[in-house]
Amino acid sequence: MREVLPGVYEWSWFSAEKQIDFNGHFVVAGGDRVLIDPPPLTEADLVELKVHGGPTAIVLTNRDHVREIAACQSTYGVPVWVPGADAAWIDVRFDRTYEDGSHLPGGLTAVRVPDAKSPGESALWSAGQRMLILGDAAIGKPAGALGMLPDEKFADPAKARAGLRVLLDPRYDYDAVLVGDGVSLPTGGRAALERLAAAGRVA
Repeated sequence: MREVLPGVYEWSWFSAEKQIDFNGHFVVAGGDRVLIDPPPLTEADLVELKVHGGPTAIVLTNRDHVREIAACQSTYGVPVWVPGADAAWIDVRFDRTYEDGSHLPGGLTAVRVPDAKSPGESALWSAGQRMLILGDAAIGKPAGALGMLPDEKFADPAKARAGLRVLLDPRYDYDAVLVGDGVSLPTGGRAALERLAAAGRVA
């Protein structure tokens, strides 16, 4: 687990099946400690969480990033938040649903991404950290840029790419884009997202 921004930690688990890192994020802000889309944690990662007092909430960005949520929920016994539009497809116990614009623990605001891989796909924006956390809306591949999942993952790939434009609304001020899959961009993330939305599969 590494600190990628002040109070924001990231850890990775390599998926041999997908040939890409799956990333989890841990946000410490405003008295909250939030786990986001947690993949498997090593013993060292668990120690790091304990140092910070353990999570106070768990947030899922989409129905396909359940990952280790059940295990974390069992260990920590904290509320799990999921996108309301994806709730019917989520097969682990959760406590609360959220919608576009919902204010979540850790000073995070949910931004629903239209025409994405799942109807509830949401980015998490932090004004205080000038940060956007993505689930499957875009991935950090190749390193140093942002790309899209394969076309077959979307009902309409062109609409999915166009849907990214909601994240470029001027009210969302950020530079860092942290991703659930691939390599995050602690700096230059907004510019990379602008290029992806305008140009195509890879920016």
